[in-house]
Amino acid sequence: MPKLTPVSQKEFVRRLRKLGFEGPYMGGRHPQMRRGDVTVIIPNPHEGDISVGFLRRLLRQAGVSREEWFSVK
Repeated sequence: MPKLTPVSQKEFVRRLRKLGFEGPYMGGRHPQMRRGDVTVIIPNPHEGDISVGFLRRLLRQAGVSREEWFSVK
């Protein structure tokens, strides 16, 4: 399986949409995306790319496996 690499906020949102998430919706200080009863907070785009460690935590929060993440391009 390929290694996780840093991704831009735009790419992160695009892939989550392909995985069935809706949004992003504004909620507080950060946008959010939802799929069913799962809500994922999207990091601000001005902070640069999403690091591998942070991406791993976001995917775990979203309930998205590495296989699912790599299945969408």
